[in-house]
Amino acid sequence: MLPDPLHPAVVHFPVVLAFLLPFFVAGGFWALRRGVAPRRAWLLPTVVAAALAASAWVSVETGEATDERVERVVSESAIEAHEELAEAFLATSAGITLLAAAGLLGGLTGRIARLATLAGSLALVVVVIRVGHTGGQLVYKYGAASAYAGPGTVAGDSSRAGSVANGRGSGRDHDDR
Repeated sequence: MLPDPLHPAVVHFPVVLAFLLPFFVAGGFWALRRGVAPRRAWLLPTVVAAALAASAWVSVETGEATDERVERVVSESAIEAHEELAEAFLATSAGITLLAAAGLLGGLTGRIARLATLAGSLALVVVVIRVGHTGGQLVYKYGAASAYAGPGTVAGDSSRAGSVANGRGSGRDHDDR
């Protein structure tokens, strides 16, 4: 069974992959220095870049699916700021994937593509931080999660309320001395 909404469950994949990609790229350069053929050395960074672009696409699509419901509780301008950054991240990650694929080539073309992939992977970290920040603001500053809160539930407080009601509170609810 898939969570509803799906967007919060999938957005973490591109974030993690964006932070990992520079390390995979560095590993590809390390393998090249050790004499591994470009196609073999650069295959893993290319696969990670492709997974990043695919997960970014899924994140954008699932975010768009929540758009109308979240607009009931969050201003359209705050949502649009996040959407624009997310779409820029998707486009950039797709471009980095193409560069990484060109890095599979030998010669000068492959070298230039691999260096561009390194630079692009570092730039993606900056972009994903901005996307994540605006997404976090939607949830924690503007209350986007309340669009999915059930009746009588305060967004972000349901797990604590349930644990206190079941006697599994923080321990400060009663004195065990």
